[in-house]
Amino acid sequence: MKTAISLEDELLIRADRTARQMGISRSRLLSLALESYLRKRRNKETLDQLNRVYAGDPSPEERRTVAGMKRRFRSTIQESWRA
Repeated sequence: MKTAISLEDELLIRADRTARQMGISRSRLLSLALESYLRKRRNKETLDQLNRVYAGDPSPEERRTVAGMKRRFRSTIQESWRA
């Protein structure tokens, strides 16, 4: 899809230089740059959401669940060493 955008002169000069060095069109360079930016932004948003979820202390229920998992895991490991 074609679109028109405004860029600062210096940015366009640097983009053209980089596209020539890479052997791709300016359009392809801008597409790659935008894809990269959007991917990084999505990853940051996901990380921020995960950090908010896990920032607080675990609830009593979460603590019980983790303790139970550790007991089961510990017994599984001990059984495998006996075999």
